[in-house]
Amino acid sequence: MEDTATHYKGPARLMHWTMALLVLAMVPVGFLMLEDWVSRPLRNSMFVTHKNVGVLLLLLIFARLAYRWRNPPRLKPVELDPMQKLAAKATHFGLYALLLIMPLSGYIRVRAGGFPIEMLDAIGAPSLVPRSDALAAFAKATHLYAGYAIIALIAMHVGAALFHALVKKDDIFERMWPARA
Repeated sequence: MEDTATHYKGPARLMHWTMALLVLAMVPVGFLMLEDWVSRPLRNSMFVTHKNVGVLLLLLIFARLAYRWRNPPRLKPVELDPMQKLAAKATHFGLYALLLIMPLSGYIRVRAGGFPIEMLDAIGAPSLVPRSDALAAFAKATHLYAGYAIIALIAMHVGAALFHALVKKDDIFERMWPARA
């Protein structure tokens, strides 16, 4: 099949933007819920929301990876210098990896720490990890550092998208932008 498409397919764009909005909401909530100055009732609500949206994000990243595997993008090539190509591939790989690492490390931290994940508990899903303070501490650190890494990669991704949209004007940004009516 020839690579002539100028936009990603609708499901790919929908999953991209849904996940982007959820992740962009999760990052500040993830940091705010750790702050002592935030009231305890609000922090509790943030923890519940963060855990349950994390489960949703894990399901979405699996769906997104499955969709991409079954429907590889066949986009018309765009001229990029080799360093830009390498940076784009590395950033995308890093984002996909962190979109798996973040919810998995969060899940392990919560379950190994003996805490509930309300959405999963409501459907009777068993814990897939043993109760372990050491495992919980490792997963907590992984989740924190992966959080900083995903912020950096999101900034790079958004910066590159804006560079292509506003400076180069080479239609790369429009490939993932929601379709116009």
